[in-house]
Amino acid sequence: MKKIEAIIKPFKFEEVKEALVLAGIQGMTITDVKGFGRQKGHVEIYRGSELEVLFVPKIKIEVVVPDSLVEKVVKVIQEKAYTGNVGDGKIFIIPVEDAIRIRTKEKGEQAI
Repeated sequence: MKKIEAIIKPFKFEEVKEALVLAGIQGMTITDVKGFGRQKGHVEIYRGSELEVLFVPKIKIEVVVPDSLVEKVVKVIQEKAYTGNVGDGKIFIIPVEDAIRIRTKEKGEQAI
């Protein structure tokens, strides 16, 4: 199993979520996050003054999938989160040793 974490632009979330559901994802966790990468934030005008915004709002999507779905999920995220502009985001793929469903005590892929 793998945990896939994707950091994407907020306005792309609905499109990514719908595509992941169609791809067979049965659950996900999302978090509103702020951060910066190579883009180093941006400058906004507020009441006539320039303000440097270092941390840009993003959405973090977390899903745990069987190894057989990793490529499909990554491809879906890449396609649906893409704008071609700086700050489209990142995808991280992390090995998952085990998963346990608390209610039923199922383990491994049955728990996801």
